[in-house]
Amino acid sequence: MGKVTGFMEFERLEEGYEPVEKRLKNYKEFVIGLKADDTKVQAARCMDCGTPFCNNGCPVNNIIPDFNDLVFQGDWKNAITVLHSTNNFPEFTGRICPAPCEAACTLNVNDDAVGIKSIEHAIIDRAWDEGWVVPQLPKVRTGKKIAIVGSGPAGLAAAQQLARAGHDVTLFEKNDRPGGLLRYGIPDFKMEKSHIDRRVKQMEAEGVVFRTNTLVGEMPKGSKVTNWAKDTVTPESLKAEFDAVLLTGGAEQSRDLPVPGRDLAGVHFAMEFLPMQNRINHGGKIKDQIRADGKHVIVIGGGDTGSDCVGTSNRHGAVSVTQFEVMPRPPEEENRPMTWPYWPLKLRTSSSHEEGCVREFAVSTKEFVGDKGKVTGLKTVNVEFKDGKLVEIPGSEKEYKADLVLLAMGFVSPVATILEAFGVSKDARGNAKATTDLDGGYKTNVDKVFAAGDIRRGQSLVVWAIREGRQAARAVDEFLMGATTLPR
Repeated sequence: MGKVTGFMEFERLEEGYEPVEKRLKNYKEFVIGLKADDTKVQAARCMDCGTPFCNNGCPVNNIIPDFNDLVFQGDWKNAITVLHSTNNFPEFTGRICPAPCEAACTLNVNDDAVGIKSIEHAIIDRAWDEGWVVPQLPKVRTGKKIAIVGSGPAGLAAAQQLARAGHDVTLFEKNDRPGGLLRYGIPDFKMEKSHIDRRVKQMEAEGVVFRTNTLVGEMPKGSKVTNWAKDTVTPESLKAEFDAVLLTGGAEQSRDLPVPGRDLAGVHFAMEFLPMQNRINHGGKIKDQIRADGKHVIVIGGGDTGSDCVGTSNRHGAVSVTQFEVMPRPPEEENRPMTWPYWPLKLRTSSSHEEGCVREFAVSTKEFVGDKGKVTGLKTVNVEFKDGKLVEIPGSEKEYKADLVLLAMGFVSPVATILEAFGVSKDARGNAKATTDLDGGYKTNVDKVFAAGDIRRGQSLVVWAIREGRQAARAVDEFLMGATTLPR
């Protein structure tokens, strides 16, 4: 514990933002990280409590009090060593993780939590600047070959862990570049893709082979996810060529809204809209890009994906942006004695909301209306909870003008037919059926085929994907070698 009375002496210090008028002119990151001295002061607030709930609040179980103390002592190099011991990609989580560790911080019981996410952000950025992030080559090669399907955070984490264990790892990705939804879902203004690119270079130096533009199996007919793959590989060939196969393809099937008028032009899934801008930001050419310029935009869905649609629409130059959430407006502050150390229900305002957005709660969309085949508006009704169910409030019907409607209501299951192609059993939600037990964890019903990340657990956070990728890597290593030294 760096400073015994630090939590009583120092206030929480938030990271800064560039002004709205400046950041809306581009797609660059705009968060201003803490300076070294401010980071040290923030780390001094850590109480080093007897039971650090932040460790369990963090899905990858970051050893938070330890790296906080090292930062306070000025030992940044050992701080990144501690951080990397549990988290392969702190530059991802330090930018886009919602920080459940901070909700679990003991100081959060009756004060502002330690700025753990900002400290993590500062540690990894300094580590890259100082050249401390280097390839970690295995001492022994095992000769075992592993195929990983899907290069999102789960696939990347598993690939890096397995390569460092000495295995020959090939990572298959249907898109033209690795990263999954980190690449073609998260807007650049939240996380620039250079962070993915330099990790890919590190992993290539560690022996990971990336096969992009390669689809394993077939995309289902009528899929709303664009297939950019040029090559296809059959599951049978992977099982024949590799000693183990790990499926980490994510859960990309967007939740639809089957109401009258759904087929009108101008009604799109968020994941039709967001990837287009990301591709253009990196020199791609998109025919008939979905744009919000000069339009009244309605975003249906109050989560992070909806917020990303808000920020992108404002950068396009939308006339107005309105975001609907079907649930009631949450309280401004959580009831800490009732919720701590768990993730609380409270109103969360993102940087995109601050850039310009009207937020409507307890709203259900009844119908899309249009003219000449194009959406011009929608009809809504307010809803409330009664007897545990959402019911419509009579007389609350309303009409909104809309030239573009973006559906951002989450994801329901894996989008591709990959599970059927491999013959993998599904759970009740359509995800790959595989347990996380220590004995045989992440293994599916198909011999030597494993599954991890959103394809197994359903839509979740980047930090959960990294956790599952690391744990699945351990399971695969143990399956192949009979024992493993990889951390769980």
